[in-house]
Amino acid sequence: MERRDKAETIRNEKVVNCLYQNRNALFRLVCFPWGGGGSTYFAKWGQDFHNSMEVHAIRLAGRESRLEEPFASDMHQIVDEIACALLPIIQDENFAFFGHSMGSYTAFFTALHLKEKYNLEPVHLFVSSISPPHANIHLHKDNLCKEEIAFVMKKIGGIPDKFFDEEMSPESVTRLLADLHILHDVISDTPSKTRLSCDITCFSGSEDVPLDMEAWKDVTSGSFDSFVLPGNHFYLMEPSNTSFIKNYITKALEISLLAS
Repeated sequence: MERRDKAETIRNEKVVNCLYQNRNALFRLVCFPWGGGGSTYFAKWGQDFHNSMEVHAIRLAGRESRLEEPFASDMHQIVDEIACALLPIIQDENFAFFGHSMGSYTAFFTALHLKEKYNLEPVHLFVSSISPPHANIHLHKDNLCKEEIAFVMKKIGGIPDKFFDEEMSPESVTRLLADLHILHDVISDTPSKTRLSCDITCFSGSEDVPLDMEAWKDVTSGSFDSFVLPGNHFYLMEPSNTSFIKNYITKALEISLLAS
């Protein structure tokens, strides 16, 4: 039994990256990376929240310390794995989700799964730079070359040309393709009948392609807010925007604690 518990702990630590542990924090903020992305960028957020927040970043199979593992086949597999890894962290705790681009979908479907199966729900869902699944973005996913991947990713969200010129190594192309397959299938699925009750806040870049961020209000009975910040699809990399998002998250969660 003890050996199994240890194995599960090691497995969970592969899925959830927490660089700055703070078990006395008021909230657990779980961050979900963009398509093709890893956990490090968001895991580093943990050093900026001081005592109010413990930040956990999701690490998907096929990247970082999980490089040798096969990519997930669909969103259901991803969500099942994440939910199992998160349960020891979020049970009996105040927690919130933040997702950027495809990470918004992963966060959203994980929240639905937790509500349906465990009656757990984040205090707040923060989504960024993508319309909700029911907004019907049409993607073509098969046999894409680098240029076609660039076109599809720009269609999803206004990514600048230099990102593809500088960042798209063969490994990153492979990760993007794997994530695009999952994204395509999620958008093609019938929407879940489950509705969230948590508050939702959307963030997007002013130079991003047109997004229907207002449609996110359809997936919850909670309050809704939306902010447009200067920049493109990766607007959140701009330090002033990062600070705005972190400050907003902190204040929103503190208010939710006072209201509960």
